Amino acid sequence: MNSASSRSRTLQAVGALSLAAATVLLMTGCGQSSDSASSAATSEAAKVVPQKQTTSPSATAQLTEDQQERKTVLDATKVTFDDAATTATGEVAGGKLVELDLEGVDDDDNQSPSPTATGSPTGSPSPTGSPSPTGTGSPSASPGADGPVWAAEVAEKDGTIHTVRINAVDGKVIEARVDADQDADDKKQTADWLAQATQTPQQAAKVATEKKKGTVTSVSLEDNEGDGVIWQVDVVGSDWKKTTFDVDAKNDTIVREETDED
Repeated sequence: MNSASSRSRTLQAVGALSLAAATVLLMTGCGQSSDSASSAATSEAAKVVPQKQTTSPSATAQLTEDQQERKTVLDATKVTFDDAATTATGEVAGGKLVELDLEGVDDDDNQSPSPTATGSPTGSPSPTGSPSPTGTGSPSASPGADGPVWAAEVAEKDGTIHTVRINAVDGKVIEARVDADQDADDKKQTADWLAQATQTPQQAAKVATEKKKGTVTSVSLEDNEGDGVIWQVDVVGSDWKKTTFDVDAKNDTIVREETDED
């Protein structure tokens, strides 16, 4: 009886130990599965969160004030430089384009005619686009109530300049008139410059846009510091930066190029 009882107690002890070992293994296995699932979830989350945090701001938010002004005006402009040039010269019999400028785009740099309601031209009758001495109003930095405007100076054969303003949305002529403040010397200078300019402003604009893809916003006939005449062409690229090209008005050679980083 004592031997049987001893064997029974031994078997019970072995069974208890086996049960305990199985429980431990089961708990360990569950813990590993749980840890693996947690690790996998954490890994997936790590893939998503950085993408949201590294999203870059919009391109518009990075534009400078000048670039935003160019974008505002050009987004509203529907009439191209070429079309505006054709319309302007059509208003003056035998006229030749001396200057064509999109108002509201870098007006302080180009010193274009004042876009006031009266359409006041520059005070100087010469095609250099010099500042108006009348000081009547500052240029608008954005399209007016009727939208953007192309302001042109077109000269007769004798150098008499006409101001022509064109709606840059529908292409209609807003105003066409002879500039009042011109004397004989001013007219002679304009006529001399046009005689030297064997290349047209459209040709100069083409040369500039072949060098830099973009939109022509201004073309004007200028004196090249006594060395002949040039067509000064402003081109605004897709980055809304303006590049100014000085194009020799006799052979379409680019003699200067400068990009405004603002």
